[in-house]
Amino acid sequence: MRKKAILAEKPSVGRDIARVLGANQKGNGFFEGKDVIVTWGLGHLVTHADPEHYGEQYKTWRLEELPMLPKRLDLVVIKQTSKQFHTVKKVLNRQDVGEVIIATDAGREGELVARWILAKAHVKKPIKRLWISSVTDKAIKDGFKKLKDGRQYENLFAAAEARAEADWYVGINGTRALTTKHNAQLSCGRVQTPTLAILAAREKAIQSFKPVPYHTLQVSVDGGAMFRWYNQKSGDERIFDEAEAKALKEKIKGKAVAITSVKAKKKFTPAPHLYDLTELQREANKRYGYSAKETLGALQKLYEQHKAVTYPRTDSRFLSSDLVDTFKERLKAIDVQPFRKTVLEASKLGTQHAKKQMVNDAKVSDHHALIPTEQAPPISAMNDKETKLYYLIVRRFLANFFPASESEQTVVEAEIANETLRTKGERMISLGWRQNEDEDQAKESKLPKLTEGEKLSVNHTDLKRGETTPPARFNEATLLTAMEKPAQFMEEKDATISKTLAEAGGIGTVATRADIIEKLFSSFLIEKKGKDLFVTSKGKQLLDLVPEELKSPALTAEWEQRLEKIVQGKEQKSAFIADMKKYAHSVVGQVKADTTKFRHDNKTGEKCPECGKFLLEVNGKKGKMRVCQDRECGYRKNIAMTTNARCPKCKKKLELRGQGDAQVFACVCGHREKKAQFEERRKQSKNKNVSKREVNNYMKKQNKQDDFANSALADQLAKLGLNKEK
Repeated sequence: MRKKAILAEKPSVGRDIARVLGANQKGNGFFEGKDVIVTWGLGHLVTHADPEHYGEQYKTWRLEELPMLPKRLDLVVIKQTSKQFHTVKKVLNRQDVGEVIIATDAGREGELVARWILAKAHVKKPIKRLWISSVTDKAIKDGFKKLKDGRQYENLFAAAEARAEADWYVGINGTRALTTKHNAQLSCGRVQTPTLAILAAREKAIQSFKPVPYHTLQVSVDGGAMFRWYNQKSGDERIFDEAEAKALKEKIKGKAVAITSVKAKKKFTPAPHLYDLTELQREANKRYGYSAKETLGALQKLYEQHKAVTYPRTDSRFLSSDLVDTFKERLKAIDVQPFRKTVLEASKLGTQHAKKQMVNDAKVSDHHALIPTEQAPPISAMNDKETKLYYLIVRRFLANFFPASESEQTVVEAEIANETLRTKGERMISLGWRQNEDEDQAKESKLPKLTEGEKLSVNHTDLKRGETTPPARFNEATLLTAMEKPAQFMEEKDATISKTLAEAGGIGTVATRADIIEKLFSSFLIEKKGKDLFVTSKGKQLLDLVPEELKSPALTAEWEQRLEKIVQGKEQKSAFIADMKKYAHSVVGQVKADTTKFRHDNKTGEKCPECGKFLLEVNGKKGKMRVCQDRECGYRKNIAMTTNARCPKCKKKLELRGQGDAQVFACVCGHREKKAQFEERRKQSKNKNVSKREVNNYMKKQNKQDDFANSALADQLAKLGLNKEK
């Protein structure tokens, strides 16, 4: 009997599949059973070849050799993981293997991982596809009962490969052109550059903003109600003319307030929709300060290791109708503290409302919304971050079993000296889903009983002064929103572009946005102050140097639309790539013709110990570092890092400065202590929140903070030396 070879994306998933299918005989990089062999990648095992693969002239970075436009892009085995590739190749090409089952992540990138391995391993055997949204035992068993023909996913692979090739042609040519032209590490990309442009446009709006003073007129009456004057035509409560405001206050002096209208209206507020990845990243950043990358990393653990949630890289906030039958099992799985009471109530309510609230087949594409699995969670094995995210997902799932909250909103209008006043109040009638959401309880603002025609004496009038405020700076949560709906944040409004962006789902994908934000940090194009994001001098100059269309969100949106057409079979990959080559040629031409100069304005007086050129001081995501200005050198050192250790005086986060034995913890309040003293104090203290081991682990993480994410383009850029960007 011929065996089936199953290719998973990662070892953890491969081990789970092997266990479920009874493949218990362990090999070196695979498990084998009676009729199956399970092996795995380590993410990508194969990638596009470096530019120098296509000719000696590309080994050195020279502007005159650009653009690089090979007729086709060749695949190579990634050196660091070549041992596992050869294991996989051997398994897939065994004579007793008659069929290959792709069990990589069910999405565009997962398809690319598998197909590139199959192509480089020269596998020509029939292919089946496992397509599942969670890796619980039940999901794996059910998935293998419903395997798909691999040919159904040929277009998905074509779109995935088209994306990777387009990023190579445009990203690498644009990056090499900018870097060689200006002798500085400058990278551009179809998602990264428009995201940076959105941040820069907001910064420009803030800097050019001029506050305008205004007044509001408040009138308090007998019984405690507080009314505010408003303009009956515009509805605006602000008065921008000070003289007019003072005259208005004088006009109503000594007059009575007559109630002209009391209108009460019931308001029903349903539970918020289930989480997709972007919404959960926003929520986690707002509540806990987690970066988009941190949230995605913890979710991957919840999905792969703990089997507690469904596939995280989803852009849907709804479920498909076939999942309704699993609600009972999912409720049983989450019937643990602190959810037992809520689960009991949800079970009593049944699935009728939940089905209406959560299910919409038309709004589910490859993957449904993030929900808990049918497998009881190992909460004791989760770390704090994973637990918090899991609780958010469970609470949102449970909330959708409950009816809408009901409140009564009352709007009271009044008249005084022919001027209009109003006040509003709200009273909760039924909490509905809110009864289980402590942090989302509706705030009541009760009014005293007021009746139409009633006249009230004025106790006090007051003019409150205010100023118009500039738009808020972006933080990671609001930047994710801007990437999802970029048309709202563009300076120029264009109906066609807005429609394109809406249809494409914004710029980037739910799976890549976290990496894009991290790339902006690691390239020193943006920096963080508190929670707010700022564009660096390097970032501003880069936007002056890149071709104009690369800054527009419309470009990447159009790309994503065309990639989706490839998935649907409505466009050929070859046509898309031909256009990308033309565009790469255009980008290089524009960079060559540009006369704008780039200058380092962050030079220090310290020289590089390796090449002697002056170092640049830059702000990494979590601290300051000094890097060599020479892109060929790549020297860098950390000089200050914000840690999680707290100052013993003011309790603010301490900064770790210096190198080696001379390292010092310092605080903005002036407190300073040597690292050795700090560790000794912590050792003696009963508070063991920060240990020597934790400090050292934190420092190791800091040293990795500027690494690229594991994506095809990032790997290529890293090989070009851009993991040492200035």
